[in-house]
Formats: sequence, structure tokens, C-alpha cells
Amino acid sequence: MDRKVLITGASGFLGKIISNELIKSGYRLLTLGKQDVNDIQVDLTKVAFQIPSTEKIDTVIHAAGKAHYLPKSPSEIKDFFDVNFEGTKNLCNSITSSQCKLKAFIFISSVAVYGIDSGEFITEDYALNGSTPYARSKILAEEWLQQWASENDITLSILRLPLVAGFNPPGNLGAMIKGISSGRYVSIGKATARKSMVWAEDIAYIIPQLAEKGGIYNLTDGYHPSFDELEFSIASALKKKAPLKIPLSMAKGIAFLGNFLGSRSPINSDKLKKIISTLTFDDTKAKTLLNWRPNSVLDKLPSII
Repeated sequence: MDRKVLITGASGFLGKIISNELIKSGYRLLTLGKQDVNDIQVDLTKVAFQIPSTEKIDTVIHAAGKAHYLPKSPSEIKDFFDVNFEGTKNLCNSITSSQCKLKAFIFISSVAVYGIDSGEFITEDYALNGSTPYARSKILAEEWLQQWASENDITLSILRLPLVAGFNPPGNLGAMIKGISSGRYVSIGKATARKSMVWAEDIAYIIPQLAEKGGIYNLTDGYHPSFDELEFSIASALKKKAPLKIPLSMAKGIAFLGNFLGSRSPINSDKLKKIISTLTFDDTKAKTLLNWRPNSVLDKLPSII
């Protein structure tokens, strides 16, 4: 394998896993980011930076970005657009000015761009109605990238990812594992709501196909486990008892109080609605065009716990 890949966000959760798997597959990697461990140390939010013209880069994987959370101030809202949108533009402009003859660009986006809390088997054709700063910044980046790639004859791939599972996961999955481990996690109602998930290492395996074909894809594990299945799988791997279950009516009462307590409460009505609503995405396109054959997250979870 003689291809050289530039990857941003290589020190992050997903970027690190993708980098490790690509190295195992024989790729030569060049990392770009703020930390001094990167081959190219730059802040993507700064306009002026250069990629050395001597670097013969074939593919860029843009995994850097500001993670999904609820901003609490105008400056935090601005950060989403500075990092996820302006940072993407700055990266692409530096690529263009370096004249490195890039062939493919792979952008890590999110299913948040659809802006929905419930639904089943949402396809890539669904309208981009995301309204949070995180979703809007990703939508703007996607739209800008499509124009830039077309103008520069670059094969563009956009991956809209749901909850990503892998070693030491951040976000909701990591919180669930820690909660069940400590005995502080409670299950709500029958916990039958299903959520799309994807195993992080699987994403790295389709990089070659993405670089050749391009396109916009939802990626999932194809099974979409329920909360009850996730809870049972995690508890079993930890050799813990199944989490305590509370009635949905009780959870609604706690969530109602949380509406007034704000950040002092672990849950409010909006969070509860998301927890008890099924939200799944259709990855038929990836299976058809990329030969996407994902692992079941439930099968892989014990390996990271």
C-alpha cells in the first residue's frame, strides 16, 4: 500500500481508532492538529497555515471537530462554527494552495444533520433539518465541501454517523458503561427504544472504497440495539446485576422537575423523550455501493469493557 493519508483529529476517540487500523493496513499517515504530537501542528480555526508542498497526499480524512453537546453561551455557539465549518474551509483552502494533487476527501459528519429525535430507517435523502449549532455547523461544512470538491475534481465522501462504539467511548455510551459499573444507572420503563450505532473500527475498513467511489452514507451496525439489550450486554460484560428499572411514569415526574432544576438535574423532558424514542438510520446505500458488512455492536461490546 503506497497511499499517504492526511488525517485530522487523530488524537480523538474516532480519529485514533481509524489511524491505528489504517497503519495496520499499510497506509502511511500524516496527522494534523493542535497538539504537538501531530506531524503538522496547526489550529484549524486559524486562517493562515500551510501544508508542505513536498507532502504527496492522496487522501484526507477530516475527523477533527467540536463534539455534540449543548452550548451554554454565545461564545460556545460560535466555537461550533469556528471549528466545524470555518476549520473545514481553512483545511481545504490549505490543501488547494499546497497543490498536493489530492484525489479523495472523507468528511466525518453526523446523523444530527437530519434534526430528528425519532424515526425508523432514515435514508440519506432525508431533509437536513438539524437546528442545533452542532448540526448547523456540520450542514454548512457538508454543503461547502460539495462545492469545493466539485470545483477541484476531488472525490468527496461524507459519513453521517450515529453513536460510535469502540474502546473507551465518550458521550452517552461511555456514561452508560460507567453508570452500570458504579451501580448508579437506572433503566426506564421497558427500554425497548432502538438506536442506531456503529463499531468504530469498521469505519476504517471502508476507507479504500470511499476514496474510490465517494458519496454520502449513513453507517450503522445493521442491527440497531434496544436500550434493554445494551444494558444487559454491558452488565453481563461487567459481571454486574441488571440495572434497576423504574416505571416510565416515575421517570416523567423526575424529568418534569428537571425542567426547572436545569443543569442540576441529570434528566429533563427533552432528554427523556430522546431516551424512550426509537431512532434508526438506513445504511442500505453503503451495503450496496461499498460492500459495507458491519459488526454487531452488541457482539463487540464485551471486548472493550
